[in-house]
Amino acid sequence: MKYYIGCSGFYYREWKNIFYPEDLPAKNWFRFYCEHFNTLEINSSFYKRPTLKALQKWYDESPEGFLFTLKAPRFITHLKRMNVEAKDMRDFYDLAAEGFKEKLGCILFQLPPSFSYTSERLELIITMLDSNFKNVVEFRHESWWREPVFKTLAKHKISFCGQSYPGNLPDHAVVNTKTIYYRFHGKPVLYKSEYEETQLRKVMQEMGAGRKEAFVYFNNTWGTSALINARQMQTLAGRAGKK
Repeated sequence: MKYYIGCSGFYYREWKNIFYPEDLPAKNWFRFYCEHFNTLEINSSFYKRPTLKALQKWYDESPEGFLFTLKAPRFITHLKRMNVEAKDMRDFYDLAAEGFKEKLGCILFQLPPSFSYTSERLELIITMLDSNFKNVVEFRHESWWREPVFKTLAKHKISFCGQSYPGNLPDHAVVNTKTIYYRFHGKPVLYKSEYEETQLRKVMQEMGAGRKEAFVYFNNTWGTSALINARQMQTLAGRAGKK
């Protein structure tokens, strides 16, 4: 199985002198990031639609084989709660495809905690997502963790996002398609807490083997936790690949 392991974002000033060399200009931080990780999850697109020029710049600066995950705007997932015009969804997909080309890994749709399970909402998700892309859906309401949901999404090649998040959400990896996706958000302190290696091992074991690829991102970027945990996960993935 191919592992793509990285962080949710790279432009963090607190990483300077810890990860980024002191004399490295900020304009070169992304290239430096690419020397250490093979994927990047872009969260900024949730708050503001990126320009095609920005995506193409990242594309040009990243090495061959590097993959991006682009997070869908909150306009789609939170304001309209997936009930958007087909053109709005098409424009977003077209932007991602034109900007990242073959380096586009996944499209991430993060739904709000108030978006609980109903069969109608599940059908809406399936209807709105383009199966020509690697779509990943992250739910924040525990009602979605049910086997029929996993299977229904799988029929439409939609990956169910596993996650570690403060609160009562299940934290196990969900394997319902050939593409496994997992996000470490920081627990118990959101975006900050560093994970013990035992938790990383647990997720690695749950992902198993025999699938095509796994995307693992660390969103505990407040401080150095994401960097430490991402490197630990790279080591675990390397060991798994040698077995």
